[in-house]
Amino acid sequence: MPRHERKRAAQAGPGVTPVEVRRGDSPVVLGLPHSATALPADIIDRLNARGRALADTDWHVDRLYDGLLPGATVVRAGFHRYVIDANRAPDGASLYPGQNTTGLVPMTDFDGAPIWSQPPGTHEIARRRKAFHAPYHAALSAQMDRVRSRHGVAILYDCHSIRSHIPYLFDGTLPDFNIGTADGRTCDARLQAAAVDVCANAEGYSLAVNGRFKGGWTTRHYGRPAEGFHAIQMELAQSTHLESEDAPFAYSEAKAVRLRPLLREILARLAALAPTLAP
Repeated sequence: MPRHERKRAAQAGPGVTPVEVRRGDSPVVLGLPHSATALPADIIDRLNARGRALADTDWHVDRLYDGLLPGATVVRAGFHRYVIDANRAPDGASLYPGQNTTGLVPMTDFDGAPIWSQPPGTHEIARRRKAFHAPYHAALSAQMDRVRSRHGVAILYDCHSIRSHIPYLFDGTLPDFNIGTADGRTCDARLQAAAVDVCANAEGYSLAVNGRFKGGWTTRHYGRPAEGFHAIQMELAQSTHLESEDAPFAYSEAKAVRLRPLLREILARLAALAPTLAP
């Protein structure tokens, strides 16, 4: 199978790797919590047919960012978000109180439909937290510490994508670029401004800053600018890089050719700002 091919349904293996790390020497760390489609066989067996479609995957985000910033450290979850969501608080606290969302272990998909024939209970969720969620964040934390030790700062750029039409989660059509910094709290203002500048001046694309997506738990947890840790989330509408937002969720080379230079410019600007950010 080619490197970036993705099966369009749940994948099982003898063992699902909790996290994959590619170390680099850049001040930028790329987080990829939702791009994998692998699940342990016993978890697949508990999903219903709708759950096994894995529609809520951040389809092809790893491919989209591959090679854009030479030297960037990459930390990628090796498990699907239906195993456990690496971008949720370990205690399950809601990121968006009062709004529809999915939890630490989602019980529904993004359309509000059940995904389990046998929903996991409290003990099973605790097991998954220990086996998958904790190793991912241990690795991400270690790389953030390593990068900060090298550069004086570490900049986490959390890579996400989502369908642009999901009435259960938001009204209307999602903008193409959705930058989240918890209303400016998770990074130096210059980093947010650099990302916004690239997106705002990109012809044919729309932008929201701290709109429906203000940054997930990862962004809010790791973004501590006073300590030299900066974090910014980019939630891309999948219409920017997929042929269609419906199955089989095929990657669009033509769309990616337009989009990738913009993402490359954002990452390059973030990296260039690092020497000015050391506390």
